[in-house]
Amino acid sequence: MARVDGRACDQLRPVEIIPNINKFAEGSCLIRCGSTHVLCCASVEERTPPHVPEGEGWVTAEYSMLPRANRERSKRDISKLKLSPRSAEIQRLIGRSLRACVDLKKLGERTITVDCDVLQGDGGTRTASVTGGFVALSYALYKLVADGVLPEMPLTTCVAAVSAGIVGDEPMLDLCYEEDSRAQVDLNCVMTGEGELVELQGTGEGRPFTIDEQRALVDLCAKGIKELQAVQRQALG
Repeated sequence: MARVDGRACDQLRPVEIIPNINKFAEGSCLIRCGSTHVLCCASVEERTPPHVPEGEGWVTAEYSMLPRANRERSKRDISKLKLSPRSAEIQRLIGRSLRACVDLKKLGERTITVDCDVLQGDGGTRTASVTGGFVALSYALYKLVADGVLPEMPLTTCVAAVSAGIVGDEPMLDLCYEEDSRAQVDLNCVMTGEGELVELQGTGEGRPFTIDEQRALVDLCAKGIKELQAVQRQALG
């Protein structure tokens, strides 16, 4: 089955990560995955939420889509006086993914918030936010070490994420919006640099799927994540 942009079934969209895009944030980048563009900014605060144990830090995320990130304008969450359920679910995913790569005790009693703002969405905004969010977080942590605030780097591994799906009964990597909207099965995958799973979100949108099909999708994601991690390393120098 031919893909809408001519890619092979196991091929990522063109990926670019531009670091230090915001001069005020402790860490930042712009990630472009095809036509999906996300601005990621990491900010450091010298305090933690009440639920965090004494002596530990916290890493969290906030996610939003700009009103014209999609084909039609959407209202800002602030105009609805509450965060949309979709945005809340996605930012929890991003936060969990980024905490998986940080030793919170070594971070100390401080919070790093990674803001992920979708400038343009064409599928895969949550996975792009995780991949770009890790780069922004890494730069913020590097700055804390360089400034002498932290004695050592609290990163324990890297994380990246990508989607895969079944479209027309064929497994495909890194779905764009047009493919995602027709997908029979949709799966988002977050992995560490060692290939360990942080999170899987798999849904039978048009039909149920088998364990073998899930494995095929995870294998596709593992291939794509290795390639994304190479782009991350390049962005981090």
